[in-house]
Order: sequence, then structure tokens, then C-alpha cells
Amino acid sequence: MTTPLPPTTDLATPEHVAELVRRFYGDVAQDSLLGHLFNDVAKVDWSEHIPILTAFWCRALFSMPGYSGNPFRQHALIHKQSNFTVEHFERWLELFHETVELGWVGPNADKVRALARNVARVHSTQLLGHALDVARFEDSRW
Repeated sequence: MTTPLPPTTDLATPEHVAELVRRFYGDVAQDSLLGHLFNDVAKVDWSEHIPILTAFWCRALFSMPGYSGNPFRQHALIHKQSNFTVEHFERWLELFHETVELGWVGPNADKVRALARNVARVHSTQLLGHALDVARFEDSRW
């Protein structure tokens, strides 16, 4: 078995972001901790949701137009049905970082990881009443 080559490309285009979103949420949907929330509680239609998530991350990373919505509102509705926990936010962030680490390297890869830490910190504060400790995720090799 050969070791995969480390990534050499940064997240430079909307197509790269779309690939990140597909890989990441593919893992999320199959995850033993998170999959239930997305598939059974939220009943996500991935064919509709992936383009929305891609637009969200393109706006966050590249300041591109195309996303309009309130991601917190949706998460609050899910939280009312099945409470989010610290473990949910930590696992989401672990998978996000793993996906970026395996696929991309560079300033935008660093930026999108920082943006994901902020999303997890803000949503955990709003939903759990305290901020997720994201310090262990700040090193690019956490």
C-alpha cells in the first residue's frame, strides 16, 4: 500500500470548495455520531443541500454572492428536536479539518479552517450557552 501524496493545491476556486463540501458532508452523512442528526433528524436532501453549503463556503472564503440564508435558524430548529452536544461540534470540526488537511494546503485552506472554527464556536455559544474550546484545532496539524 502506498502512502497518498500530500496535497499541493490551495482552495483557489469555487470548484475546489464544491469538492471540499462534497467530501466533507459525505463523511458527515456516514459518521456514527453526526450522521443521525443530518439524515434522520434534519432529513437533509443532500442533492439540494450541497449547492447551498457550497455557496455558503464560497461566500465565506471568497466573498462571492450567491448565498442567502440564516444557517443558525436551521441549526436551532434541529437542536429543538435533538440537542447538540459539545461532542457533535468537536466531531464536526475534526471531520472538517481532516477533509481540508487531506485535500488542500495554502492560505485559503488555512482560512477555511479558521472560518470553520468560528462557525463551531459561534453556533456552540448560541445553542449550548458556551463557546466550544477550539484551541486544539488551531494548529494546522491538530
